Amino acid sequence: MLADSRSVTRAVETLPKAHLHLHFTGSMRPSTLVDLAERHGTRLPASLSSPSMITLSPDERGWFRFQRLYDAARACVRTADDMRRIVLEAAADDAAEGSRWLELQVDPTSYAVHVGGITPALEIVLQAARDATALTGTHVAVVVAASRTRHPLDARTLARLAARHADQGVVGFGLSNDERRGDTAEFAGAFDIARDAGLACVPHSGELLGPDHVATTLDALHPDRLGHGVRSGEDPALLQRLVERGTALEVCPTSNVSLGVYPDLARVPLRQLVSAGATVALGADDPLLFGPRLAAQYVSAREDHGFDDAGLAALAKASISASRAPAEVKRALHAEVDDWLAAPAAETGTGRVTV
Repeated sequence: MLADSRSVTRAVETLPKAHLHLHFTGSMRPSTLVDLAERHGTRLPASLSSPSMITLSPDERGWFRFQRLYDAARACVRTADDMRRIVLEAAADDAAEGSRWLELQVDPTSYAVHVGGITPALEIVLQAARDATALTGTHVAVVVAASRTRHPLDARTLARLAARHADQGVVGFGLSNDERRGDTAEFAGAFDIARDAGLACVPHSGELLGPDHVATTLDALHPDRLGHGVRSGEDPALLQRLVERGTALEVCPTSNVSLGVYPDLARVPLRQLVSAGATVALGADDPLLFGPRLAAQYVSAREDHGFDDAGLAALAKASISASRAPAEVKRALHAEVDDWLAAPAAETGTGRVTV
């Protein structure tokens, strides 16, 4: 039976959690994007001027529209100050929603032309992450991401850059963009570099494409986590393989619906994945385009999938466990989740996600 939104429940915004799937440009506040566009004289598509959820078709045409909007937003980020602002605001927004550990994903190539190269671009983000950690109390770490749309040698360059900054706040290496582009196996060398440096390997897989793509990603890239991975549930044997490997899934429900993977939030197979024993970390992906941020993903777990407060606490603990936070930080955050669950419940608003 689904949880009654009118029942007495604990606020998801005060639940300590980790946020492991948030993209740099996609984390922007709509108001910040409008401000940057005006400042730099850039014209924005109308759909980027408000925080409403964008719904796209699940085919390449839908992805093309998504990419066009994302590129339009990215074109408004022109200076080091713009980059710092995005990191600081992302941390502040996460802190307001109970996120205590944020792993922000960025491709430095996208901003290098404005700040003198990929190394300065990454170092601007890393310094902003340190500043944001101090200001907000939410620890901000960085995942360097390569794009499937570029050559695998470019990914190796970024992996070496990430490895050189592994002791300065970089905790992982990812592979993003359209899963239908590029040959996954050709990116294995980049992930070997990242793995040898002790970085988490967190490629996107299993959202736009199904279980076969996930299996290929497991075999070729040996990931610690999968960006999305939600369609693993279509193959029970594959899902069990993920469980046995301990490969966590960064599930982003509103992204899944916006990109047309599922028709509504209730169809996202969150309960199936958790019931199978998968480690699931809820994420917001690109709230600039998809609308809801992190807390709303937990609201959906409650409202659409019947997770009670104990179930939400388990999801929060799973996100913390799947993070690259130090062991002592994980222990402390797990204890804070226990405190949240032990505290008296209070009547709260539902923060209902609408599509």
